[in-house]
Amino acid sequence: MAANNRRMSGKKGAQVGSGGQRRKGLEGKGPTPPAEMRKGHKKNRVAGAKARQTARRPAPRGRGGKSTSELVVGRNPVYEALRDGVPASTLYVQQFIDNDERVREALQLAAERGGINLMEAPRPELDRMTNGLNHQGLVLQVPPYEYAHPQDLADAALDAGEDPLIVALDGVTDPRNLGAVVRSVSAFRGHGVVVPERRAAGMTAGAWKTSAGAAARTPVARATNLTRALEAYKKAGIVVVGLAADGEVELGELEALGGPVAIVVGSEGKGLSRLVGETCDFRVRIPMPGGAESLNAGVAAGIVLYEAARRRS
Repeated sequence: MAANNRRMSGKKGAQVGSGGQRRKGLEGKGPTPPAEMRKGHKKNRVAGAKARQTARRPAPRGRGGKSTSELVVGRNPVYEALRDGVPASTLYVQQFIDNDERVREALQLAAERGGINLMEAPRPELDRMTNGLNHQGLVLQVPPYEYAHPQDLADAALDAGEDPLIVALDGVTDPRNLGAVVRSVSAFRGHGVVVPERRAAGMTAGAWKTSAGAAARTPVARATNLTRALEAYKKAGIVVVGLAADGEVELGELEALGGPVAIVVGSEGKGLSRLVGETCDFRVRIPMPGGAESLNAGVAAGIVLYEAARRRS
């Protein structure tokens, strides 16, 4: 025993320790990531295969048509889209990503919302999906938007015993303007928005964000030919009112706003197209004492919708 003691205490000076490594080894490393994000796990391999299939799958078509799926790219855009309620089907997370605060917040929002697939993918796969954009390891897939048919909007109003109040956009290409119009239609109890199938803004992630959640309550219909859709409204007894800076009727004088009406808003620069303008029953101007030449589509639609709602109350 004495010899053993000498061996244990024969060296002079401080004893060599672990340098805190043993203590660090006992510290927690945070919550265990889900199986889909653990490399080598069967669910991780399945998730990777699904990610590649989903990215290549074409969008189906419905009665009103569907847009193509959209990708929101980058840590801040993905976080903001999740926070603002933009519909999402899949959140792709890069393998071995630097798990900073924004990444953790995005993962938490996706988990809280539910119904969003969480898939880990290698960086080359995300680069391919985004065509080389700076995705920063986060890519959110927005599912195709299912558009209504223009007639569906009028039918829904009549089924509810109400006069249709619809806004149609002619040549509006900024998704934020579309989102603002959807928000105004919802605020003033309108029945939906009609957009042309071509050369027009669609229900993208940007439009969803600007609508501030109203897009979940207010349908957007897509018309193959806007002029024909407006003519069908006229045959159904709906008055078609076009907004124009040189309109023959001032907004406050238009009694037709109290009944079934479709309000047509043109682009800020060009206004109404010729055929659409000729289809309108009335061309209406908004008085602007301040002298502005025009208003953007979202503001103009909001003003006319307020006047229509006031006459209906």
